[in-house]
Amino acid sequence: MTELAPVEVTIPRSCRRRSAVVTHRAVLVVDEITIVDGIPVTTVARTLLDLAAILPRRQLERALHEADIQRLWDVTGLHALVDRYPARRGTRTLRAILADHVTISKHELERRFLAFLEGNGFPRPQSNRLIPTAVRSYECDVVFAGARLIVELDGYETHGTRKRFEEDRARDRALTIGRWRVIRITWRQLRDDPHELARDLHALLDTMTVRAACSEDHAISSLIG
Repeated sequence: MTELAPVEVTIPRSCRRRSAVVTHRAVLVVDEITIVDGIPVTTVARTLLDLAAILPRRQLERALHEADIQRLWDVTGLHALVDRYPARRGTRTLRAILADHVTISKHELERRFLAFLEGNGFPRPQSNRLIPTAVRSYECDVVFAGARLIVELDGYETHGTRKRFEEDRARDRALTIGRWRVIRITWRQLRDDPHELARDLHALLDTMTVRAACSEDHAISSLIG
């Protein structure tokens, strides 16, 4: 029979301990407590802060990821708790993980991507161009028309909802049917792997340009023939 892990809870210092429950006494500020089904519990942000003190980094990252998927926490609130308890055990690890959740505006992401293209010798693309499809016209972030390549810049703030996730996939499908290749680049990829990104994008543009040229030659030959 599998032995069950002990139940751990964080409680105010005024509460009595319970047998068979591992308790962690703490001073809980009012914004660190919420009510679920009539029961006072710690907020998700406070719970993640408590987990940071007892979990190894990989498990803590997994907990943050799961909370992120379920849209249960906001990074601003967690940052506020980290600032409130700077010397708390696990805070340094949590702060390092949160550094990877930095987001920038869509406008700033586009500006930095265009600067990245210029700095790596890419041809200048069109920005925010309307591309017609059989369904509707879509405004696309970056368009290399000659290669029929579209680059969509994904920032968490604009693509972090389930509705937007579904819309993006339908959009990509419609553009692909229209013989466009769509790739998505995130802020983290641009920030952390610029050399790898430049290499891959150069290779993809070369391939797509050759394909577009061959397709055009074939169309001309068919007309002449």
